Amino acid sequence: MTDSSHAASLAEVCIIGAGPVGATLGALLAAAGVTVAVIDAAPLPPMEMPAFDGRAYAIAATSRNLLDAAGIWARLPAEPCAIRAIRVADGRPGEAPSHLSLHFDAADAGEEAFGWMIEARALRVALNARLPGMANLSVFAPTEATVERDAEGATVTLTNGHRITARLVVAAEGRRSPLRRGAGIGEAGFDYHQMGLVGAFAHERPHDGLALEQFLPNGPFAQLPMTGTAEHPNLSAYVWSDRTDIAKAALDLTDAGFGRELRRRMGGHLGAVTPVGRRWSYPLTAMHVQRLTDTRLAIVGDAAHGIHPIAGQGLNLGFRDVAALAEAVIEAVNAGEDPGGASVLARYQAARRGDNLVMLGATHALERLFGNDLAPIRAARRLGIGAVDRMPALKRWFARRAMGFGGVSGGLLAGRGV
Repeated sequence: MTDSSHAASLAEVCIIGAGPVGATLGALLAAAGVTVAVIDAAPLPPMEMPAFDGRAYAIAATSRNLLDAAGIWARLPAEPCAIRAIRVADGRPGEAPSHLSLHFDAADAGEEAFGWMIEARALRVALNARLPGMANLSVFAPTEATVERDAEGATVTLTNGHRITARLVVAAEGRRSPLRRGAGIGEAGFDYHQMGLVGAFAHERPHDGLALEQFLPNGPFAQLPMTGTAEHPNLSAYVWSDRTDIAKAALDLTDAGFGRELRRRMGGHLGAVTPVGRRWSYPLTAMHVQRLTDTRLAIVGDAAHGIHPIAGQGLNLGFRDVAALAEAVIEAVNAGEDPGGASVLARYQAARRGDNLVMLGATHALERLFGNDLAPIRAARRLGIGAVDRMPALKRWFARRAMGFGGVSGGLLAGRGV
């Protein structure tokens, strides 16, 4: 980043936020010949692999296609773990898994895997390996930025006075996006009065690429297979949603006590378990914004939506935003049109509005349905699960949806390059 307080630069797109969503968008656009500036208030983490901290992402098959097109997938420093099968069951902590469960196999849907588990630190290393030196892309971090937008364009001024003139600004700063709020874009939210606990654990038996989604009365519990390490050859991630008071009490347990609670929720199919790395927690809320655009502004990722982790689709939903916006911008630039013009923003809004609402509604409905412990509803739920398991065509449809394929999975998500 230049130190000159009088320096200025031009970019067709300026992205505020260098997290996985913002950085991937920047890499995609730059690879297609679009001039991009990426700005973040925090310094980018170091290139070397940091210590294991337990955080991981579930990357759907379509999201892998996107990361591949951006030149990020090939730069992952460790082999991701393929999710080759998923078991969905309904139960209560400590009880044997119901025999009425759903088992999905990726091979039955004609695919290698439903998705891949990638450690958060590995994805960050891959992003940091991709962005520097890319033609058409400049990274400014750490620095604050002020943004002025009007019908003609946008001016982004950094802390040291450096100015960037852009045609489009993208808000990728997360849930509390200052750009979104500064644009007066309202949001609707819902508090589940739950906490999400995430981390990793070692276990006695191999997972064989199987993921478990166990629906419990206070919230779902997921075990997600991860690539093992020399110290922990059998390793999985957990995503545990529970009532806030129970979750807080769990965070205070010893490792032995916490391991017992993990096993009580998922059953004994992996044998003895031992927590590894840090325990992360966050309140569970849903959020949706009134619109995804404003003058010279597009909103992506967590700045645009927040959903319950019951389906593990939060980051994947953000990547679908990235694909839609990148396609609209690249098409405009290739046609010699304004990449921040009203028609491009309208195309992005139309492409994402429906899918975001459907995913928000679906995850909310699942949480309400499976979080209900009334006996008649629980019995009907289990019968429904068992019925779907006996319908191969319907199972294949659900499997393809879990991979991210559907009405919004053309273009970059389908594996077509930029």
